Amino acid sequence: MVGTNGSPGGRLLDSGRGGGAGVRNWASILDLQTRKQALETSRSPVLAGPVALMPDAHLGKGATVGSVIVTEDAIIPAAVGVDIGCGMIAALTNRRLEDLDSPQEVLREIRRGVPAGFDWHQAASPEARRWLGENPIPHPEMVPKAKGAAGRVGKQLGTLGGGNHFVEVSSDELGRLWIVLHTGSRGIGNRIATHHIAASARVCAARGRRAIRDLAYYLADDDLFDVYIRQMLWAQSYAWRNRELILDVVWEALRKHLGTVELLEMINCHHNCAALESHGGRRVWVTRKGAIRAGSGDRGVIPGSMGTDSYIVRGLGNPLSYCSAAHGAGRVHSRNRARKLFTAEQLAEAMEGKAWEAHRARKLVDESPWSYKPIDQVMEDQADLVTAEHRLVARINYKGA
Repeated sequence: MVGTNGSPGGRLLDSGRGGGAGVRNWASILDLQTRKQALETSRSPVLAGPVALMPDAHLGKGATVGSVIVTEDAIIPAAVGVDIGCGMIAALTNRRLEDLDSPQEVLREIRRGVPAGFDWHQAASPEARRWLGENPIPHPEMVPKAKGAAGRVGKQLGTLGGGNHFVEVSSDELGRLWIVLHTGSRGIGNRIATHHIAASARVCAARGRRAIRDLAYYLADDDLFDVYIRQMLWAQSYAWRNRELILDVVWEALRKHLGTVELLEMINCHHNCAALESHGGRRVWVTRKGAIRAGSGDRGVIPGSMGTDSYIVRGLGNPLSYCSAAHGAGRVHSRNRARKLFTAEQLAEAMEGKAWEAHRARKLVDESPWSYKPIDQVMEDQADLVTAEHRLVARINYKGA
């Protein structure tokens, strides 16, 4: 591991012999392959400033997960990633931990209402049909199988992905109950991303443009630039609505078992996204892959790993990170490696006292907390990016294997 003691605070890494924009690093736990990938990304000819590497940074497909890049009049589809709009939503309720006397029953209710992994609803819900009717996919002819409410796009709106996506009911330091969940744009976001990653590579090749690895790009005067921007922003809105619909199901599950439950506040934030923002006096595209916006006063949700705590945070608006912060704990072991290193019994021990799908422990081993960086270290590393408002302990956990 390559790291520092305490918070790196945006320490500039050597950009190497190849030149480039450089990398500002907040990660005290940073393996050599991730460092190498981030430095390679910094050599892209369209970058408008150093890459900001968040404390949860780890090796990713295309760009590093936990990286923030800025471009001017250009966009890199692979840097946004394939789960466009993936992010978190958290809602504070008026109920308390002592009210949660049947967590396993609430978990069963959530499971019945929220398909996960490769499952989806048999038919699009009325809410999904309404949203898709009001927000049709831009240029659907360019997206394979984009059939709107009649197809998988509609049936997956209101569903949870697999991997590290989850639903939790948690309690904070004051004993108040929160609903917390993590998901993105499901299959349609993946299809949009995959199409444009390949299409941008063809554009760069046809026009003789230099691109770093698979980080091909569109320039603002390319015909497909506006098409991608519109579809990418649409997928972010789809992911945002997806989280809201799942939250409604969890809210209903709590009401069924607890009676009246009010939602007092809500935070919804992307961490795989791109947005046009002003930084350093310029209008630039800020691409956050595994990073949240943390402008001054911005509220966000930073989850730990399965079995560890999550945080509600408020941004400090650090310009060195382009007003960004980590999106979670960040992996230190690949899924295949984690399955070899850890056991279902170890995961069960870590989840003791929580309501979870213990019968699926063997399928969830790759989500063991030891597969990720310690969330407390991640939070310490970014003390100059966010301040923690609440620490959440999961009481109910639901995941798609």
